[in-house]
Amino acid sequence: MSEYNIGSKLKELRKAKKLTLQDVASETGFSAALISQIENNNISPPIATLSRIAKFYDVKMGHFFSEGEEECRFEVIRASERTMIPRVISQDGTSHGYFYESLSRNKKNKKMDPFFLTLNDIAANTGTYSHEGEEFIFVMKGTAELLLDDQRLILNEGDAVYFDSTLKHRLLSAGSGEVKVMAVVMR
Repeated sequence: MSEYNIGSKLKELRKAKKLTLQDVASETGFSAALISQIENNNISPPIATLSRIAKFYDVKMGHFFSEGEEECRFEVIRASERTMIPRVISQDGTSHGYFYESLSRNKKNKKMDPFFLTLNDIAANTGTYSHEGEEFIFVMKGTAELLLDDQRLILNEGDAVYFDSTLKHRLLSAGSGEVKVMAVVMR
């Protein structure tokens, strides 16, 4: 599986607006060092981080996953064509405990961004995130723990949750096995 070039797309947006790393950091709340690591493809941002950066640049999250310029009215992503986003790292430099794959990369002007998440590690950092929009999560395999504001919700295989993503949230593995989740982020 090849990797999307999210970093170079971010760098291109920043340079087009004639912004420094510090400008972007000041506006998004992330450190200049983190923005630089993402731009240089040293790390992949968590979905919430990417959502906040996309909002800053006034682009849809799908901008970072698209490969073509043509508008399409529908899109089929074959299992063999999905691209994994590895090395998802928190602001503090620790592993986020998951990787994700975009389930739509060429459809323009979409109102939602679907992802396939695999939670494969117990994350040391349980910090939460928030961003504009709404989210839908469906647990396909395993047991997950959703930190949602002040609540800790255990989600078993087949469970789903829909929530306002301005609530502080974080999805974690709740067991020892691999957890497979479909997540849909709407702006």
